[in-house]
Amino acid sequence: MAIHWYPGHMHKANKEIKETLSQIDLIIEVLDARIPFSSHNPLLSSLRGDKPCIKVLTKSDLADPDLTRQWQSWLEQEQGIKTLPLTTEQPERMRQLIELSRKIIGTLPGKRQVSNTMIMGIPNVGKSSLINILAGKSIAKTGNEPAVTKAQQRINLGNDFVLFDTPGVLWPKVENDASMYRLAVSGAVKDTAFEYEDIAFFAAEYLLKAYPDNIMQRFKLENLPHNELELIETIGRKRGCLRGGGRIDLNKASKILLTELRAGKLGRITLEAPGMIDKELIALKLKEELKKETESKKGKKKKRQYRP
Repeated sequence: MAIHWYPGHMHKANKEIKETLSQIDLIIEVLDARIPFSSHNPLLSSLRGDKPCIKVLTKSDLADPDLTRQWQSWLEQEQGIKTLPLTTEQPERMRQLIELSRKIIGTLPGKRQVSNTMIMGIPNVGKSSLINILAGKSIAKTGNEPAVTKAQQRINLGNDFVLFDTPGVLWPKVENDASMYRLAVSGAVKDTAFEYEDIAFFAAEYLLKAYPDNIMQRFKLENLPHNELELIETIGRKRGCLRGGGRIDLNKASKILLTELRAGKLGRITLEAPGMIDKELIALKLKEELKKETESKKGKKKKRQYRP
């Protein structure tokens, strides 16, 4: 699957981030707690360089709490980065982010009259909601769809603490296919960028393996479906998604599954685990090495063919 969605404002945002970074003391990267790895933009790592960073895991109230703790351990041990799981249901805890940022900036060399931080994250990850709670008023536009924030803005939170807000930035190509699917399942990209059935089948396969009890309870099933097609069809029959001749409307049934998963109606679900990602990264590395080897062989073959 390929997601063909990289709006022009995202390209512009990357340029603006590069230009502003020299003024920044600390980066706050906002991740979706349901997909902490897949919601990390690899471009941000290269842009950030060695600047200190806090990874905020938003929507933690929708994520599996056990896996959130695993992800915190993985991120802090593997990358040496401070993490903080947050939810809009706990605004006071969200405000602790400012004090944590001040503490980290206070350890940096040199004196600062103003603490400059930059908040980054992919679309629809809850970044604007976080900013509004930190500011105590509605400053950043929010919406239940990606690409709401279009331009960078400078927000003075008081007491010499300034926050630079950036638009949600995706990257032109997601190398890991599974991560691409998870981004779509979570709602990080516009629904027009993919086929509902394709994404729902991916989600259904994972849910049957990782959260069978959630599926049974939500859709009031007596027996667990054997595969993803059977699950989608079962949802269609349960919710009246029927077409002529009694056929199941897979598109409507798929929309129901994705909508309810995103809203947390299936329970607290995380779509990836550290061990799963480790295996996927190994497989991706092997795939890249094989591709390079194949291209090298093709190049050598062409040289022999065109040798004068």
